[in-house]
Amino acid sequence: MSAAWIAVIVVGAATIALKAAGPVFAAERELPVGASRVVGLLAPALLAALVATQAFATDESLVIDERGAGLLAGAVAVLLRAPLLVVILVAAATAAGLRAIS
Repeated sequence: MSAAWIAVIVVGAATIALKAAGPVFAAERELPVGASRVVGLLAPALLAALVATQAFATDESLVIDERGAGLLAGAVAVLLRAPLLVVILVAAATAAGLRAIS
């Protein structure tokens, strides 16, 4: 087994242990209101960072290419309140169409 797989297994086990330990150690206590708001904002912030990284970065450089146009088209579809499947199809079709003609 390679070192990469061992690292994946160790990180996975640590994640499961941390998720299980939270309710055990917290018991009946509630998070403070400020901490609850921060926890609620963490997932969207991490998702936005992941999308931005995947859309605008190649290796170690910043690029604006078809992926950015697809992201913009998807954002417009979201603003128009399109269903999620339509948003994904619009973004993918835009990026694929621009790649096909360039």
